[in-house]
Amino acid sequence: MRDLKIPEQRHPEKAHRPDNAQPKKPSWIRVKAPGGKGYADTHKIMRENNLVTVCEEAGCPNVGECWSQGHATMMIMGEVCTRACTFCNIATGKPPEDLDAFEPGRVAHAVEKLGLNHVVITSVDRDDIKDGGAEHFAQTIRAVRHRSPKTTIEILTPDFIKCDPSVLEVVVEARPDVFNHNLETVPGLYPEVRPGARYFHSLRLLQRVKELDPSMFTKSGIMVGLGEDEQSVRQVMDDMRAADIDFLTIGQYLQPTPKHHGVDRFVTPEEFASYEKAAYGKGFLMVSATPLTRSSYHAGDDFARLRDARQAKLGQQ
Repeated sequence: MRDLKIPEQRHPEKAHRPDNAQPKKPSWIRVKAPGGKGYADTHKIMRENNLVTVCEEAGCPNVGECWSQGHATMMIMGEVCTRACTFCNIATGKPPEDLDAFEPGRVAHAVEKLGLNHVVITSVDRDDIKDGGAEHFAQTIRAVRHRSPKTTIEILTPDFIKCDPSVLEVVVEARPDVFNHNLETVPGLYPEVRPGARYFHSLRLLQRVKELDPSMFTKSGIMVGLGEDEQSVRQVMDDMRAADIDFLTIGQYLQPTPKHHGVDRFVTPEEFASYEKAAYGKGFLMVSATPLTRSSYHAGDDFARLRDARQAKLGQQ
């Protein structure tokens, strides 16, 4: 029986890799250890509904803050990913189970129980399934809408690279409020950092969402500190704007284990502020660029600001 708590079994494809040193984190990266009643309550609801969260599986540094406020990012379709990105701490390999038909209902129940105004739903990659899990995403969106009609829904999807292009329509037709798919890094680092994906496929996916439903907010993010340079980051911004992406997130890459891709450097808060200013200058409606920024960090507050920014822009036209 595979034990996902053991690194060699969690990431079998990384076990043979040489160790990368894990540099000491600077003062602006450190966060408090999780704890408190709010954190415990959220943890209990997740376990009672047999739900997986990306907060835990990916080792997010913000889990203590978010869970203490009752915010958690649900991860559907299991806890084993068919990809093996070198930055990611989610378990990899052949998923041991088929999709759980009852999972959308359990997610909807947890959202209702937590009283969420905004929920983020993500997933592992499931290249073993014909539609990549598109219908499962759609069912989960519909289940949450049914139980919590006032809750806004943000999804963070795989790239569906091995699927028929029509599967994207299934997800978009379920009408999430925000469609997020992360580019993760600059194109030159894809062979090393995100070998199972293709930069321009991911970019085109987001562009197609807007073509299918121009009113839907689109969002994408990258990590910095993987070995990219400033010029390549600004080029990604231009590529995203050409695809009409509304919301950009940029955060510091943190290395989960010595077997993962090494941290090239810790980007300073001042550099993040520079990226934010540049991104707003390029026309993004919303930008979050800080060392601890993650795709779903402060997602509810950011969605409200995103909606306001669109209204302000429409009012100027």
